[in-house]
Amino acid sequence: MRYDNQANRIRKEVLVRVAKAFMSDRPETAIDRVPLEMRPKGGDASRCCIYKDREVLKHRTMAALGFSVEDETDELTPLRDYFDSALQREVVKDTGLTVIDIACTACLKGSYLVTNACRGCLGRACQTNCPKGAIDFVDGLAVINPELCVNCGLCLKACPYNAIVRTPIPCEESCPVKAISKDESGREVIDQEKCISCGQCVIVCPFAAIQERSQMIDVLKTLKDGRKIMALIAPSIVGQFPGDLEQIAAALEQLGFAGVEEVATGADETVRLEAAEWKERTQAGAPFMTTSCCPAYIEVVKKHLPELAKFVSHTPSPMAISARRVKAADFEAATVFIGPCMAKRTEALDNPNVDYVLTFEELGAMLIATGIDVQTCAPKAFEHSAQSGGRGFPVSGGVTEAIRAHLGDEANRLNPVVFNGLDSKSLNRLKMAATRGCEGNFIEVMCCEGGCQSGPGVLCNPVVAGRKLTELLAVS
Repeated sequence: MRYDNQANRIRKEVLVRVAKAFMSDRPETAIDRVPLEMRPKGGDASRCCIYKDREVLKHRTMAALGFSVEDETDELTPLRDYFDSALQREVVKDTGLTVIDIACTACLKGSYLVTNACRGCLGRACQTNCPKGAIDFVDGLAVINPELCVNCGLCLKACPYNAIVRTPIPCEESCPVKAISKDESGREVIDQEKCISCGQCVIVCPFAAIQERSQMIDVLKTLKDGRKIMALIAPSIVGQFPGDLEQIAAALEQLGFAGVEEVATGADETVRLEAAEWKERTQAGAPFMTTSCCPAYIEVVKKHLPELAKFVSHTPSPMAISARRVKAADFEAATVFIGPCMAKRTEALDNPNVDYVLTFEELGAMLIATGIDVQTCAPKAFEHSAQSGGRGFPVSGGVTEAIRAHLGDEANRLNPVVFNGLDSKSLNRLKMAATRGCEGNFIEVMCCEGGCQSGPGVLCNPVVAGRKLTELLAVS
C-alpha cells in the first residue's frame, strides 16, 4: 500500500530520530549521527553501499529540519550546522517540496512496451491504430520505435492480448498540474510556480525521494521555550492514532501544548457561513459557487484556473476560523495546525493567525520520541465541541452533506457536484464549468481522492480511518 511501504517507513524513522535528537542532552551530536546510526558500518544497504544511503539520509534529515536539498551549497556542511540554523529561525518564510536528487533513481521516461505476450497476430491492430507508424514487426513480434512513439496509448487499447504495457513515472503521473518533470540530467525537479503542494508525488514515489520541509523543529523549539502554544487538530485526526479524540487532546497537553482546539468547530462555522453565502450568490443570479476549504484546490485556482476565482466561496477555511478564534482569545499564543495536508503550509504562510503546521506523521514522531502512548492518556474534554457536520468534512462529499443539512427547507435548491480528487481530467471539467457553465450550482472540490483522510501526511489506511470516522459521526 502506498501509505505503508519501506520507503515511507524510513522517512518516518528520520522524523522520530530528529525529534529524539532535539530532546537529547547533546542534540548537535545526535543530529550528526542520524545517518550513521540508521546505516551503521557493516550493516545492510538499500542502495549500492551504506555511504550513498548515508548521503540520502543526510538530505532526509535536512528536510526534517526544514531545509530543502537546493539549500545545500557545500556538501561538507554538517547536519549540526543546519540544526543550529533551524534553532535560529524565528518565522517560517517558505514552504514547498524538495527532491532528494541522489535518492531519485532517474526513472525511465514514461513509455509503452511490447511484452512477450505478443502473439504476432494476423490482425495487427496495434500497428493499424498507431497514428505515427511507430510499430514494426520483427521476427513476427511487434516492436515500438521510441523515436516515433507519442505515447497516445492507442496500441495498448487495440491489442487483444493485453501484450502492450505502459511504464509510467509515478511522481509525474500523480501530479494533477504537471509541476514535476525531468531536467537535463534525468532527475526530477519541481516547478514551484506550478506546484500546488498537494503532496501526491510524495505519496507515490517508491524511493521517497520527494520530501516536504518540516516545521517540527520550530514547534519543538517553541514548546521548549515555554511559550503558550495551542494545537488545532483537523477533523481527519480521527483514526490516525489509537484512542479517541479526548485522549489525543490529553496526549498533546502532555507534549506541552497549553490547549487543544478541535478544528471541526471551525468547520461548523464554515458550514453556516458558506450556506449563507451560497444562498446570497445564487439568489443574485450566480450560476454556481465552489467550496474554499481545500488549500491545494485554492492553489490550483490561483496558478492554473484564474477564470474560476470569481466562483470560489469567500468563506475562510475551518483552520483559518479556528486560528482566528484562538488568537482573539490570546494574541500572544502560538498556533499549530495539525492535519494530513502539506498544502496547509502554503495557506498558513498567508494567514498571520497560523504560526506552524504539522502533519500527523510529524505529530506521531513527536509522540514516539517522548514515549507518550495515546491509549493510556486520561481523556481531556474539549472547551468547544463540534457537531457531526464539521466532523464530516474529511470525507469527500462531507462538506456538501453538511451544507445540505444546514439549509433545511432550502436544501431542495442545492444541486451539488462533487470533485473527488483532482487530475488533468477534473481540472478540464472545472475549466469548462468556469467558461461554459456547470450542471450544478454548488461544487465541492477535494484535491485528495476520498477526502482529507487520504492526504499525504496521514498515518492510517484511509479506509480504516474512514470507518472510525463513520463510527464517531454515528454518535455525534
